[in-house]
Amino acid sequence: MARVRRMRGGGLRAAILAFGLAFAAPLGAQDAPAHSALQQRVEARLAEAGPGTRFGLVVAAEDGAELVAIAPDSRFIPASNTKMFTTAAAFFALTGLDRPDLEGGASVRLEAWGRGAPDVVLEGRGDARLSSAADCVTDCLAALADAVAARTRTVRDVIGDDSWFPDQRWSPGMSWNNIPTRSGTATSALSLDDNELVLRVSPARPGRAPLLDLPLYYEVDNRAVTVPGSASALGFDRAPNGFVLRLTGTIGYAAEPESLRLGIDDPAHFAAWRLRHLLEARGVRVTGKVGVRHRPPVPSDDPAVRNGAPAPRPPRSEPLASLAPPPLAADLTLINKDSQNLHSELLLRRLGKLEGSGSIADGLAVVRRMIEAAGVPRAGWDLSDGSGMSTYNRAAPRSMVRLLRWIAGRPWGEAWRSTLPIGGVDGTLDDRFRGTALEGRIFAKTGTLNATSALSGYMIARSGRTLTFSAYANDIAEGSAATDAIDAALLLIAAEN
Repeated sequence: MARVRRMRGGGLRAAILAFGLAFAAPLGAQDAPAHSALQQRVEARLAEAGPGTRFGLVVAAEDGAELVAIAPDSRFIPASNTKMFTTAAAFFALTGLDRPDLEGGASVRLEAWGRGAPDVVLEGRGDARLSSAADCVTDCLAALADAVAARTRTVRDVIGDDSWFPDQRWSPGMSWNNIPTRSGTATSALSLDDNELVLRVSPARPGRAPLLDLPLYYEVDNRAVTVPGSASALGFDRAPNGFVLRLTGTIGYAAEPESLRLGIDDPAHFAAWRLRHLLEARGVRVTGKVGVRHRPPVPSDDPAVRNGAPAPRPPRSEPLASLAPPPLAADLTLINKDSQNLHSELLLRRLGKLEGSGSIADGLAVVRRMIEAAGVPRAGWDLSDGSGMSTYNRAAPRSMVRLLRWIAGRPWGEAWRSTLPIGGVDGTLDDRFRGTALEGRIFAKTGTLNATSALSGYMIARSGRTLTFSAYANDIAEGSAATDAIDAALLLIAAEN
Protein backbone atom coordinates (compact mmCIF):
# COMPACT_ATOMS: atom_id res chain seq x y z
CA MET A 1 0.00 0.00 0.00
CA ALA A 2 1.08 3.58 -0.47
CA ARG A 3 2.83 5.37 2.34
CA VAL A 4 0.67 7.83 4.27
CA ARG A 5 2.30 10.48 6.40
CA ARG A 6 0.40 11.68 9.49
CA MET A 7 -0.80 15.26 9.09
CA ARG A 8 -0.28 17.84 11.80
CA GLY A 9 -3.11 19.25 13.91
CA GLY A 10 -5.89 17.03 12.57
CA GLY A 11 -5.52 18.64 9.14
CA LEU A 12 -6.62 15.56 7.26
CA ARG A 13 -9.92 15.33 9.14
CA ALA A 14 -10.55 19.01 8.51
CA ALA A 15 -9.72 18.61 4.83
CA ILE A 16 -12.19 15.74 4.44
CA LEU A 17 -14.91 17.74 6.20
CA ALA A 18 -14.24 20.73 3.99
CA PHE A 19 -14.46 18.52 0.93
CA GLY A 20 -17.83 17.14 1.96
CA LEU A 21 -19.30 20.57 2.69
CA ALA A 22 -17.98 22.08 -0.52
CA PHE A 23 -20.29 20.10 -2.74
CA ALA A 24 -23.50 20.75 -0.88
CA ALA A 25 -24.03 23.46 -3.51
CA PRO A 26 -26.02 22.43 -6.60
CA LEU A 27 -23.87 20.82 -9.28
CA GLY A 28 -25.80 22.60 -11.98
CA ALA A 29 -24.59 26.07 -11.09
CA GLN A 30 -23.70 27.88 -14.29
CA ASP A 31 -20.11 28.59 -15.19
CA ALA A 32 -19.00 32.18 -14.65
CA PRO A 33 -16.40 33.88 -16.85
CA ALA A 34 -12.85 33.38 -15.66
CA HIS A 35 -11.46 36.20 -13.49
CA SER A 36 -9.38 38.00 -16.11
CA ALA A 37 -6.72 39.49 -13.80
CA LEU A 38 -6.06 36.17 -12.06
CA GLN A 39 -6.04 34.34 -15.36
CA GLN A 40 -3.45 36.72 -16.77
CA ARG A 41 -1.16 36.07 -13.81
CA VAL A 42 -1.66 32.32 -14.17
CA GLU A 43 -0.91 32.46 -17.89
CA ALA A 44 2.25 34.46 -17.17
CA ARG A 45 3.34 31.85 -14.64
CA LEU A 46 2.78 29.00 -17.09
CA ALA A 47 4.71 30.90 -19.76
CA GLU A 48 7.78 30.77 -17.51
CA ALA A 49 8.05 27.07 -18.42
CA GLY A 50 9.42 28.18 -21.77
CA PRO A 51 8.20 27.94 -25.36
CA GLY A 52 6.72 24.90 -27.02
CA THR A 53 4.59 23.43 -24.24
CA ARG A 54 0.83 23.41 -24.72
CA PHE A 55 -1.11 24.03 -21.49
CA GLY A 56 -4.75 23.50 -20.55
CA LEU A 57 -6.17 24.47 -17.17
CA VAL A 58 -9.64 24.84 -15.69
CA VAL A 59 -10.32 25.68 -12.04
CA ALA A 60 -13.91 25.85 -10.78
CA ALA A 61 -15.33 27.18 -7.53
CA GLU A 62 -17.84 25.37 -5.34
CA ASP A 63 -20.78 26.75 -7.32
CA GLY A 64 -19.26 25.69 -10.63
CA ALA A 65 -18.08 29.15 -11.68
CA GLU A 66 -14.79 28.95 -13.55
CA LEU A 67 -12.00 30.97 -11.95
CA VAL A 68 -9.48 30.11 -14.65
CA ALA A 69 -10.10 28.64 -18.10
CA ILE A 70 -7.09 28.16 -20.36
CA ALA A 71 -7.77 26.10 -23.50
CA PRO A 72 -10.69 24.56 -21.58
CA ASP A 73 -12.14 22.50 -24.43
CA SER A 74 -8.89 21.57 -26.15
CA ARG A 75 -8.09 17.88 -26.00
CA PHE A 76 -4.92 16.70 -24.24
CA ILE A 77 -3.18 13.40 -23.61
CA PRO A 78 -4.19 12.76 -19.98
CA ALA A 79 -1.55 10.10 -19.19
CA SER A 80 -2.36 8.50 -15.83
CA ASN A 81 -5.30 10.84 -15.27
CA THR A 82 -6.98 8.06 -17.25
CA LYS A 83 -6.97 6.00 -14.06
CA MET A 84 -9.50 8.45 -12.62
CA PHE A 85 -12.03 7.30 -15.22
CA THR A 86 -11.33 3.63 -14.54
CA THR A 87 -11.44 3.74 -10.74
CA ALA A 88 -14.50 5.98 -10.66
CA ALA A 89 -16.25 3.57 -13.03
CA ALA A 90 -15.55 0.78 -10.52
CA PHE A 91 -17.36 2.71 -7.79
CA PHE A 92 -20.12 3.52 -10.29
CA ALA A 93 -20.71 -0.03 -11.59
CA LEU A 94 -19.35 -2.63 -9.15
CA THR A 95 -20.77 -3.76 -5.83
CA GLY A 96 -19.08 -5.27 -2.80
CA LEU A 97 -15.85 -3.31 -3.16
CA ASP A 98 -15.31 -3.57 0.59
CA ARG A 99 -15.76 -7.37 0.68
CA PRO A 100 -13.28 -10.16 -0.19
CA ASP A 101 -12.97 -10.55 -3.93
CA LEU A 102 -14.55 -14.00 -4.24
CA GLU A 103 -15.08 -13.65 -7.99
CA GLY A 104 -11.54 -12.68 -8.89
CA GLY A 105 -9.33 -15.25 -7.19
CA ALA A 106 -7.09 -17.72 -8.97
CA SER A 107 -7.73 -21.45 -8.69
CA VAL A 108 -5.96 -24.71 -9.43
CA ARG A 109 -7.38 -28.00 -10.69
CA LEU A 110 -6.24 -31.33 -12.08
CA GLU A 111 -7.18 -32.55 -15.55
CA ALA A 112 -6.96 -36.32 -15.90
CA TRP A 113 -5.98 -38.00 -19.17
CA GLY A 114 -6.90 -41.64 -18.62
CA ARG A 115 -4.39 -43.59 -16.55
CA GLY A 116 -1.49 -41.16 -16.87
CA ALA A 117 -0.51 -38.35 -14.55
CA PRO A 118 -2.91 -35.40 -14.58
CA ASP A 119 -2.18 -31.91 -15.85
CA VAL A 120 -2.20 -29.04 -13.39
CA VAL A 121 -4.25 -26.06 -14.59
CA LEU A 122 -3.75 -22.70 -12.91
CA GLU A 123 -6.67 -20.45 -13.84
CA GLY A 124 -6.84 -16.69 -13.34
CA ARG A 125 -9.94 -14.52 -13.11
CA GLY A 126 -8.44 -11.05 -13.15
CA ASP A 127 -6.83 -10.90 -9.69
CA ALA A 128 -4.12 -8.23 -9.64
CA ARG A 129 -2.50 -9.27 -6.35
CA LEU A 130 -1.61 -12.96 -6.64
CA SER A 131 1.86 -13.38 -5.12
CA SER A 132 4.66 -15.93 -5.07
CA ALA A 133 6.81 -13.95 -2.65
CA ALA A 134 8.51 -15.95 0.08
CA ASP A 135 6.88 -13.78 2.74
CA CYS A 136 3.38 -13.88 1.20
CA VAL A 137 0.61 -14.17 3.80
CA THR A 138 -2.55 -13.69 1.70
CA ASP A 139 -3.52 -14.41 -1.91
CA CYS A 140 -0.51 -16.71 -2.22
CA LEU A 141 0.38 -19.02 -5.11
CA ALA A 142 2.04 -21.28 -2.53
CA ALA A 143 -1.40 -22.18 -1.12
CA LEU A 144 -2.42 -23.53 -4.52
CA ALA A 145 0.85 -25.46 -4.82
CA ASP A 146 0.16 -26.97 -1.37
CA ALA A 147 -3.27 -28.16 -2.57
CA VAL A 148 -1.74 -29.95 -5.55
CA ALA A 149 1.04 -31.51 -3.47
CA ALA A 150 -1.53 -32.82 -1.00
CA ARG A 151 -3.40 -34.65 -3.79
CA THR A 152 -0.69 -36.10 -6.06
CA ARG A 153 3.06 -36.60 -6.25
CA THR A 154 3.31 -36.70 -10.06
CA VAL A 155 1.81 -34.40 -12.68
CA ARG A 156 2.28 -34.00 -16.39
CA ASP A 157 1.95 -30.45 -17.81
CA VAL A 158 1.57 -27.27 -15.76
CA ILE A 159 -0.79 -24.98 -17.68
CA GLY A 160 -1.54 -21.31 -17.15
CA ASP A 161 -5.10 -20.50 -18.22
CA ASP A 162 -5.95 -16.80 -18.64
CA SER A 163 -8.94 -17.30 -20.96
CA TRP A 164 -11.25 -15.50 -18.50
CA PHE A 165 -10.32 -12.37 -20.51
CA PRO A 166 -9.53 -12.19 -24.23
CA ASP A 167 -5.83 -12.23 -25.05
CA GLN A 168 -5.31 -8.46 -25.26
CA ARG A 169 -2.03 -7.98 -23.45
CA TRP A 170 -1.42 -4.40 -24.56
CA SER A 171 -3.88 -1.65 -25.33
CA PRO A 172 -3.96 0.27 -28.62
CA GLY A 173 -1.63 3.24 -28.63
CA MET A 174 0.89 2.08 -26.02
CA SER A 175 4.47 2.87 -27.04
CA TRP A 176 6.38 -0.28 -27.94
CA ASN A 177 9.47 0.87 -26.00
CA ASN A 178 7.52 0.52 -22.74
CA ILE A 179 6.90 -3.21 -23.25
CA PRO A 180 10.15 -4.47 -21.65
CA THR A 181 9.57 -2.34 -18.56
CA ARG A 182 7.26 -2.70 -15.59
CA SER A 183 5.26 0.29 -16.89
CA GLY A 184 4.25 -1.68 -19.98
CA THR A 185 4.11 -5.21 -18.65
CA ALA A 186 1.39 -7.32 -20.29
CA THR A 187 -2.15 -7.63 -18.93
CA SER A 188 -3.60 -11.09 -18.35
CA ALA A 189 -6.42 -12.65 -16.36
CA LEU A 190 -3.66 -14.76 -14.78
CA SER A 191 -1.20 -12.26 -13.32
CA LEU A 192 1.48 -12.91 -10.71
CA ASP A 193 3.85 -10.64 -8.78
CA ASP A 194 2.63 -7.60 -10.76
CA ASN A 195 3.92 -9.38 -13.87
CA GLU A 196 7.41 -8.18 -13.06
CA LEU A 197 10.83 -9.73 -12.52
CA VAL A 198 13.58 -7.95 -10.59
CA LEU A 199 17.11 -7.98 -11.99
CA ARG A 200 19.64 -7.05 -9.33
CA VAL A 201 22.86 -5.62 -10.75
CA SER A 202 25.97 -5.38 -8.54
CA PRO A 203 29.31 -3.86 -9.49
CA ALA A 204 32.33 -6.09 -10.14
CA ARG A 205 35.92 -4.93 -10.60
CA PRO A 206 36.35 -1.93 -12.95
CA GLY A 207 36.43 -3.03 -16.56
CA ARG A 208 34.41 -6.18 -15.94
CA ALA A 209 30.75 -7.01 -16.46
CA PRO A 210 28.63 -6.47 -13.34
CA LEU A 211 27.25 -9.36 -11.33
CA LEU A 212 23.62 -10.32 -11.94
CA ASP A 213 20.91 -11.89 -9.82
CA LEU A 214 17.78 -12.87 -11.78
CA PRO A 215 15.45 -15.89 -11.83
CA LEU A 216 16.17 -18.11 -14.83
CA TYR A 217 13.06 -17.05 -16.73
CA TYR A 218 15.08 -14.66 -18.93
CA GLU A 219 18.54 -15.08 -20.44
CA VAL A 220 20.70 -11.98 -20.03
CA ASP A 221 23.08 -10.70 -22.70
CA ASN A 222 25.26 -8.75 -20.27
CA ARG A 223 27.01 -5.92 -22.11
CA ALA A 224 27.23 -3.57 -19.13
CA VAL A 225 30.59 -2.57 -17.68
CA THR A 226 31.76 -1.70 -14.18
CA VAL A 227 33.53 1.67 -14.14
CA PRO A 228 35.39 3.66 -11.46
CA GLY A 229 33.35 5.90 -9.17
CA SER A 230 29.81 5.64 -7.85
CA ALA A 231 27.67 6.85 -10.80
CA SER A 232 25.57 4.37 -12.76
CA ALA A 233 23.74 4.54 -16.08
CA LEU A 234 22.23 1.14 -16.85
CA GLY A 235 19.74 0.35 -19.58
CA PHE A 236 18.00 -2.76 -20.87
CA ASP A 237 15.94 -3.91 -23.83
CA ARG A 238 14.15 -7.03 -24.98
CA ALA A 239 12.21 -7.90 -28.12
CA PRO A 240 8.45 -8.33 -27.55
CA ASN A 241 7.72 -11.94 -26.58
CA GLY A 242 11.47 -12.56 -26.46
CA PHE A 243 13.38 -14.23 -23.64
CA VAL A 244 16.81 -12.62 -24.16
CA LEU A 245 17.35 -9.41 -22.20
CA ARG A 246 20.17 -7.12 -23.28
CA LEU A 247 21.77 -5.18 -20.43
CA THR A 248 23.84 -2.14 -21.41
CA GLY A 249 25.48 0.87 -19.81
CA THR A 250 27.71 1.29 -16.79
CA ILE A 251 27.64 0.83 -13.02
CA GLY A 252 30.11 2.48 -10.68
CA TYR A 253 32.50 0.28 -8.73
CA ALA A 254 31.50 2.13 -5.53
CA ALA A 255 27.78 2.18 -6.38
CA GLU A 256 25.10 0.37 -4.44
CA PRO A 257 23.52 -2.61 -6.24
CA GLU A 258 20.72 -1.50 -8.55
CA SER A 259 17.39 -3.27 -9.04
CA LEU A 260 15.80 -3.14 -12.50
CA ARG A 261 12.14 -4.15 -12.76
CA LEU A 262 11.39 -6.05 -15.95
CA GLY A 263 8.05 -6.61 -17.65
CA ILE A 264 6.55 -10.03 -18.49
CA ASP A 265 5.03 -10.54 -21.96
CA ASP A 266 3.07 -13.75 -21.30
CA PRO A 267 1.95 -13.58 -17.66
CA ALA A 268 0.02 -16.88 -17.86
CA HIS A 269 3.17 -18.68 -18.95
CA PHE A 270 5.22 -16.99 -16.23
CA ALA A 271 2.67 -17.92 -13.54
CA ALA A 272 2.63 -21.57 -14.68
CA TRP A 273 6.46 -21.58 -14.80
CA ARG A 274 6.57 -20.26 -11.27
CA LEU A 275 3.99 -22.82 -10.09
CA ARG A 276 6.09 -25.61 -11.56
CA HIS A 277 9.04 -24.54 -9.40
CA LEU A 278 6.85 -24.38 -6.31
CA LEU A 279 5.51 -27.88 -7.00
CA GLU A 280 8.98 -29.32 -7.48
CA ALA A 281 10.09 -27.70 -4.23
CA ARG A 282 7.27 -29.66 -2.56
CA GLY A 283 8.41 -32.98 -4.00
CA VAL A 284 5.93 -33.12 -6.88
CA ARG A 285 7.47 -34.60 -10.03
CA VAL A 286 6.58 -32.69 -13.21
CA THR A 287 7.01 -34.91 -16.29
CA GLY A 288 5.68 -32.53 -18.92
CA LYS A 289 6.04 -28.92 -20.04
CA VAL A 290 4.81 -25.49 -19.06
CA GLY A 291 1.87 -24.51 -21.27
CA VAL A 292 -0.73 -21.77 -21.69
CA ARG A 293 -4.36 -21.39 -22.70
CA HIS A 294 -5.34 -18.04 -24.20
CA ARG A 295 -8.68 -16.88 -25.59
CA PRO A 296 -8.26 -15.15 -28.97
CA PRO A 297 -9.46 -11.52 -28.90
CA VAL A 298 -11.97 -12.17 -31.70
CA PRO A 299 -15.60 -13.44 -31.75
CA SER A 300 -16.02 -17.19 -31.56
CA ASP A 301 -17.64 -17.22 -35.02
CA ASP A 302 -14.56 -15.64 -36.63
CA PRO A 303 -13.38 -17.93 -39.48
CA ALA A 304 -9.80 -17.92 -38.21
CA VAL A 305 -11.03 -19.46 -34.98
CA ARG A 306 -13.94 -21.49 -36.34
CA ASN A 307 -11.75 -23.30 -38.86
CA GLY A 308 -8.95 -23.99 -36.43
CA ALA A 309 -8.46 -27.32 -34.72
CA PRO A 310 -8.57 -26.73 -30.97
CA ALA A 311 -6.42 -28.95 -28.83
CA PRO A 312 -8.39 -31.77 -27.16
CA ARG A 313 -9.17 -31.34 -23.48
CA PRO A 314 -10.54 -33.69 -20.87
CA PRO A 315 -13.80 -32.85 -19.10
CA ARG A 316 -13.46 -29.79 -16.90
CA SER A 317 -12.93 -30.71 -13.26
CA GLU A 318 -13.78 -28.82 -10.09
CA PRO A 319 -10.97 -26.71 -8.56
CA LEU A 320 -8.81 -28.31 -5.89
CA ALA A 321 -8.46 -24.91 -4.26
CA SER A 322 -9.41 -21.28 -4.94
CA LEU A 323 -8.14 -18.05 -3.46
CA ALA A 324 -10.21 -15.11 -2.19
CA PRO A 325 -8.17 -11.92 -2.66
CA PRO A 326 -8.63 -8.92 -0.36
CA PRO A 327 -11.38 -6.37 -1.16
CA LEU A 328 -10.99 -4.42 -4.38
CA ALA A 329 -11.33 -1.13 -2.50
CA ALA A 330 -7.75 -1.40 -1.27
CA ASP A 331 -6.54 -2.03 -4.81
CA LEU A 332 -8.36 1.06 -6.10
CA THR A 333 -6.36 3.07 -3.58
CA LEU A 334 -3.14 1.45 -4.78
CA ILE A 335 -4.03 2.25 -8.40
CA ASN A 336 -4.53 5.94 -7.78
CA LYS A 337 -1.99 6.55 -5.01
CA ASP A 338 0.88 4.71 -6.72
CA SER A 339 -0.38 4.98 -10.34
CA GLN A 340 -0.23 1.20 -10.82
CA ASN A 341 -0.71 0.51 -14.55
CA LEU A 342 -1.27 -3.25 -14.53
CA HIS A 343 -3.86 -3.14 -11.76
CA SER A 344 -5.76 -0.41 -13.59
CA GLU A 345 -5.78 -2.41 -16.84
CA LEU A 346 -7.04 -5.48 -14.99
CA LEU A 347 -9.75 -3.36 -13.37
CA LEU A 348 -10.88 -2.15 -16.81
CA ARG A 349 -11.22 -5.74 -17.97
CA ARG A 350 -13.07 -6.65 -14.77
CA LEU A 351 -15.54 -3.91 -15.68
CA GLY A 352 -15.72 -5.47 -19.13
CA LYS A 353 -17.04 -8.70 -17.64
CA LEU A 354 -20.20 -6.75 -16.80
CA GLU A 355 -20.69 -6.44 -20.57
CA GLY A 356 -19.78 -10.04 -21.31
CA SER A 357 -16.30 -10.74 -22.65
CA GLY A 358 -13.96 -8.82 -20.39
CA SER A 359 -12.39 -7.10 -23.39
CA ILE A 360 -10.94 -3.60 -23.47
CA ALA A 361 -13.90 -2.43 -25.54
CA ASP A 362 -16.40 -3.87 -23.05
CA GLY A 363 -14.63 -2.20 -20.16
CA LEU A 364 -14.63 1.14 -21.94
CA ALA A 365 -18.37 0.72 -22.57
CA VAL A 366 -18.92 0.74 -18.80
CA VAL A 367 -16.70 3.81 -18.43
CA ARG A 368 -18.69 5.51 -21.17
CA ARG A 369 -21.96 4.87 -19.33
CA MET A 370 -20.53 6.63 -16.29
CA ILE A 371 -19.25 9.60 -18.32
CA GLU A 372 -22.61 9.99 -20.01
CA ALA A 373 -24.36 9.87 -16.63
CA ALA A 374 -22.10 12.73 -15.56
CA GLY A 375 -23.22 14.82 -18.53
CA VAL A 376 -19.73 15.19 -19.97
CA PRO A 377 -19.78 16.14 -23.67
CA ARG A 378 -18.63 13.38 -25.99
CA ALA A 379 -16.11 15.70 -27.62
CA GLY A 380 -14.38 16.12 -24.29
CA TRP A 381 -12.81 12.66 -24.07
CA ASP A 382 -11.56 9.61 -25.91
CA LEU A 383 -10.17 6.52 -24.19
CA SER A 384 -8.27 3.48 -25.43
CA ASP A 385 -7.12 1.90 -22.19
CA GLY A 386 -7.58 1.91 -18.43
CA SER A 387 -4.18 3.14 -17.25
CA GLY A 388 -3.16 6.06 -19.46
CA MET A 389 -0.25 4.35 -21.18
CA SER A 390 -2.00 4.79 -24.53
CA THR A 391 -1.17 7.94 -26.48
CA TYR A 392 -4.61 7.65 -28.11
CA ASN A 393 -6.36 8.85 -24.92
CA ARG A 394 -7.67 12.42 -24.86
CA ALA A 395 -9.38 14.60 -22.25
CA ALA A 396 -10.37 18.26 -22.12
CA PRO A 397 -9.80 20.15 -18.84
CA ARG A 398 -13.38 21.44 -18.68
CA SER A 399 -14.77 17.95 -19.24
CA MET A 400 -12.56 16.51 -16.50
CA VAL A 401 -13.67 19.20 -14.06
CA ARG A 402 -17.30 18.45 -14.88
CA LEU A 403 -16.71 14.76 -14.22
CA LEU A 404 -14.89 15.47 -10.94
CA ARG A 405 -17.70 17.71 -9.70
CA TRP A 406 -20.25 15.03 -10.59
CA ILE A 407 -18.22 12.37 -8.76
CA ALA A 408 -18.07 14.58 -5.67
CA GLY A 409 -21.87 14.60 -5.54
CA ARG A 410 -22.23 10.80 -5.67
CA PRO A 411 -22.77 8.76 -2.48
CA TRP A 412 -19.40 7.14 -3.17
CA GLY A 413 -17.67 10.41 -4.07
CA GLU A 414 -15.81 10.88 -0.78
CA ALA A 415 -14.63 7.25 -0.77
CA TRP A 416 -13.28 7.67 -4.30
CA ARG A 417 -11.64 10.99 -3.43
CA SER A 418 -9.80 9.24 -0.57
CA THR A 419 -8.00 7.04 -3.13
CA LEU A 420 -6.21 10.07 -4.63
CA PRO A 421 -2.68 11.09 -3.65
CA ILE A 422 -2.43 13.91 -1.11
CA GLY A 423 0.02 16.71 -1.78
CA GLY A 424 3.19 16.41 0.31
CA VAL A 425 1.80 13.35 2.11
CA ASP A 426 1.60 10.17 0.06
CA GLY A 427 1.58 8.39 -3.27
CA THR A 428 2.86 10.14 -6.37
CA LEU A 429 2.38 13.53 -4.67
CA ASP A 430 4.59 12.59 -1.73
CA ASP A 431 7.32 15.05 -2.75
CA ARG A 432 5.14 17.68 -4.40
CA PHE A 433 3.61 20.63 -2.53
CA ARG A 434 5.52 19.67 0.62
CA GLY A 435 6.21 22.77 2.70
CA THR A 436 3.68 24.85 0.71
CA ALA A 437 0.20 26.13 1.51
CA LEU A 438 -1.24 23.11 -0.33
CA GLU A 439 0.52 20.45 1.71
CA GLY A 440 -2.24 18.13 2.88
CA ARG A 441 -4.81 20.31 1.09
CA ILE A 442 -4.62 19.06 -2.50
CA PHE A 443 -6.07 15.67 -3.51
CA ALA A 444 -5.20 14.87 -7.10
CA LYS A 445 -4.11 12.27 -9.64
CA THR A 446 -0.84 12.78 -11.41
CA GLY A 447 0.01 11.81 -14.98
CA THR A 448 3.36 11.47 -16.71
CA LEU A 449 3.98 10.13 -20.20
CA ASN A 450 5.99 11.07 -23.29
CA ALA A 451 6.21 14.90 -23.21
CA THR A 452 3.09 14.96 -21.01
CA SER A 453 2.31 16.07 -17.46
CA ALA A 454 -1.14 16.08 -15.87
CA LEU A 455 -2.71 16.84 -12.50
CA SER A 456 -6.45 16.84 -11.77
CA GLY A 457 -8.48 16.77 -8.58
CA TYR A 458 -9.49 18.99 -5.69
CA MET A 459 -7.69 21.58 -3.57
CA ILE A 460 -8.64 23.60 -0.52
CA ALA A 461 -7.97 27.28 -1.15
CA ARG A 462 -6.79 29.87 1.36
CA SER A 463 -10.41 30.77 2.19
CA GLY A 464 -11.23 27.15 3.01
CA ARG A 465 -13.28 26.70 -0.15
CA THR A 466 -12.77 23.52 -2.19
CA LEU A 467 -11.82 24.14 -5.80
CA THR A 468 -11.97 21.53 -8.56
CA PHE A 469 -9.25 21.65 -11.19
CA SER A 470 -7.72 19.91 -14.16
CA ALA A 471 -4.31 20.85 -15.54
CA TYR A 472 -2.50 19.42 -18.58
CA ALA A 473 0.82 20.08 -20.27
CA ASN A 474 1.39 18.39 -23.62
CA ASP A 475 4.21 18.62 -26.15
CA ILE A 476 6.59 19.50 -23.33
CA ALA A 477 9.82 20.81 -24.80
CA GLU A 478 13.12 19.39 -23.59
CA GLY A 479 14.29 21.30 -20.55
CA SER A 480 10.85 22.77 -19.87
CA ALA A 481 9.74 23.05 -16.24
CA ALA A 482 6.11 22.35 -17.13
CA THR A 483 5.26 20.38 -13.98
CA ASP A 484 6.76 23.06 -11.75
CA ALA A 485 4.77 25.69 -13.65
CA ILE A 486 1.52 23.79 -13.08
CA ASP A 487 2.25 23.51 -9.36
CA ALA A 488 3.09 27.21 -9.13
CA ALA A 489 -0.10 28.17 -10.98
CA LEU A 490 -2.23 26.09 -8.59
CA LEU A 491 -0.52 27.62 -5.56
CA LEU A 492 -1.20 31.09 -6.97
CA ILE A 493 -4.89 30.30 -7.54
CA ALA A 494 -5.29 28.76 -4.08
CA ALA A 495 -3.66 31.81 -2.46
CA GLU A 496 -6.04 34.23 -4.15
CA ASN A 497 -9.28 32.33 -3.40
